[in-house]
Amino acid sequence: MRYLVPFYWLLWLGLLVVASPVIAQQADTTRLTTRPDSLRRRFDEERLLNGLKAYTKRKTIAGKAASALFNFTERREDRAGLDAVLLDRQFDRHSYKIVRSIDIQTLDAFGFSISDSTRRPRNFMEKTGNTLHIKTTRSRVRQVLLFRTGEELEPQALAESERLLRQTSELLDARVFVNERTTTADSVDIRIITKDVFSISGSFQLRDVGAGVIGLRDVNFLGQGHQIRNRYEYGRTDVGPGAQTWRYNGSYLIPFRNFFYGQAQYRNETRNQESTLRFSRDFFSVNTRYAGAISYRYVDRLLATGGTGSETEPYIFSPMRYNEQDVWVGRALRLKSYDLGYENPGRFIVSARSIRTFYSAKPALDLHNANLMLATVGYSVRRYYKDKYLFGFGRTEDIPTGTLASLTTGYEFNEQGDRRYYGFRLGYAGYHPQRGYLYMNGEFGSYRRDGRWQQGVLTGEVLLFTRLYHTGNYQWRHFFWQRSSIGLNRLPDERPLSIDGERGLRGFQPGTILLGSSRVTLNYEATLFTPVSFLGFRMAGIAFADVAWLNSNNLKQALPFYDAPYMGFGLGLRFRNEYAAVRTFQISFGFYPRGMSAPNGIRIFENSRAYYDFSDFSFSSPGVVRYQ
Repeated sequence: MRYLVPFYWLLWLGLLVVASPVIAQQADTTRLTTRPDSLRRRFDEERLLNGLKAYTKRKTIAGKAASALFNFTERREDRAGLDAVLLDRQFDRHSYKIVRSIDIQTLDAFGFSISDSTRRPRNFMEKTGNTLHIKTTRSRVRQVLLFRTGEELEPQALAESERLLRQTSELLDARVFVNERTTTADSVDIRIITKDVFSISGSFQLRDVGAGVIGLRDVNFLGQGHQIRNRYEYGRTDVGPGAQTWRYNGSYLIPFRNFFYGQAQYRNETRNQESTLRFSRDFFSVNTRYAGAISYRYVDRLLATGGTGSETEPYIFSPMRYNEQDVWVGRALRLKSYDLGYENPGRFIVSARSIRTFYSAKPALDLHNANLMLATVGYSVRRYYKDKYLFGFGRTEDIPTGTLASLTTGYEFNEQGDRRYYGFRLGYAGYHPQRGYLYMNGEFGSYRRDGRWQQGVLTGEVLLFTRLYHTGNYQWRHFFWQRSSIGLNRLPDERPLSIDGERGLRGFQPGTILLGSSRVTLNYEATLFTPVSFLGFRMAGIAFADVAWLNSNNLKQALPFYDAPYMGFGLGLRFRNEYAAVRTFQISFGFYPRGMSAPNGIRIFENSRAYYDFSDFSFSSPGVVRYQ
C-alpha cells in the first residue's frame, strides 16, 4: 500500500477548520432573514466567500488567523488591468539611438511589485522567504539583454529584452523603461526592473515503508541563473540482472553570455544508464542571426530479448550500448522591408543537421548504425502580445503569434540500406483581446526507399481559447484543444501512442496497456479565476471534458475512428503561486466511463504541470516529425 503526504492536504485541513464557523453562521443568518425560494436562487459559492471575507475582518483570534491565511485584497495591478499590447513596435521611436546608461533594479520574490513601488513585505512569511532567497544578480540580467551601454539600439531590442527576461525560469516578471525626461534625439537612458521567483523547491513522496521519492530543484543557483534538478527514488523492488533499489535523475544547466547554454544530464536506474552533454544557442529573438547546438549522448541498457517473465521461463537480457552525436547550425536572413520606417518582421531561415548513431553492443538485428543528414529551409514571422489570465493567475504573459512554413529533406545512411527523408510544417497563430487566441499547426514526415514510403506520420493541432469574461470579481475563459497523430506505413511493432495523461485524457489510468499507431484527441476546459489567495496560492476552478480515439485493436486502419472513443469528465481546483519555481498544483475529480482501472471509473488525482501551453514560432533544429 502506498501513502502520499503532500503539503496541500494540510492547507485543505486549515481551510475547513477556518471556514466551518463561517458556513454555520451564514446558514443561521439565512434561516432568519431569507425565504427558502430566494435561498435557492443565491449563488452559494459567492456567499461562502463573502462570509469568509467578512470573517477575516474580525478582531478575534480566529478572525486574525483566517486573515493571515486568506487574502481577499484585490491587487493594484489587477485593478489597473493590462491591455493587450503588441510588443514589436512598442519602442520603435528609440531605434538606433545610443544607449547612454542602463539602471537595473532586482526585486525579491515576496512582498514587492513591479507596478506598485510602494509595496513592501508586510508579514513574517514574506520576510522569511526573502531572507532564504538569493536575488538574481545584475550580471545575470545583463546576460539576457540585447543591448549594451555605448551601442546603438537595434529595432525591437527593448521589447524583445523585456520578453526574454520574463521567459527565464528565475524571473516572475520584468519591465523595461525608457527615461523620457533625459532622452535626446540620439541617446537614451534605460531602466530595468525585474522580480524574482523563489527559486528553491523540493518534494517528498512516501510510497511505502522504506520507499519514496525525494526531489530538490534550484532554478537560480546563487542568483546566477544556473539550474539544478535532482530526483532520487529509493526502496524499489526491481528484480533480475542489474536490479537496483534506487533510481536517480539529475541535470545541471549553465547560461552563458549571448544566450549560449551548457547542460549535463545523468540518469541511473535498473538496467539503464544515460549520460548527455549539450551546448546550444537557439533562435531566441527575431533578430538572432545564428543558432546551433552540439551534443553527445551515451546509453547503456539491458533489454529483454527472450523468455516470458514466468518463474519457469524468466526473461533473458542482452546488452545494448550506443552513443549519439548530434550537431546542427542555422542562419536567419532578414528580408527587405516595404513599410517605410519599420523593419520586415519576416525571416528566411536555412539550417543543417547531422545525427550519427553508433552501436557498440546491440541485441537485435533491426538496430543499425546510422548517419542522418537533414536540411531545412523556412519562413517565419513572429510577433508577441502581452496580456494576463491565460495560463497564469495575473502575471504578465507573452503570447506568440505569427506564421511558420518549413520544408525538410535529408538522407539516412545505415547498414540496412540508405533512404531519403521528406517533411514539411505549416503553422499559424493570431490573437485579439476581444476574440481570443487561435493556433493551428500541421506536420508531415516520412522516409522513402525503393519507391515506397516508410515510417510516416501526419500530425495536426488546433488550440483555441476565448476572450476573458468578467463576472463580478471572477474572470473566466474557455479552452479547446484538438490533436491528431496518424501513423503511415509504420513498422509492425511500432505502437508508441497512448491516451493517458498529457497525451489524451487527463487523469486517465487504463486497466490494461492501451497502445496504438494513430490517435485523435479533443479536450475542453473552462477555467474560473477567483479572487481567493491562500498562503500565496491563488485559486481557480476548472471543469473539463476529454475524448480520445485510439486504434489499439485495429492497427491496419490508419484512422482510429473505427474503435469506440474513450472519454473523461471532471471538476477540479487549481492553485498557483506565481512567486515559486514550482508554481502550480491541481486537485481533480474525474469520471471515465470506459477503460479505467479504478472502480466505477472514478478517480481523484493531482498534478503539478500545466496541461496547455503556447507553441512559439521560432525555428529549432531540423528533425523528423515526432511520433509520440
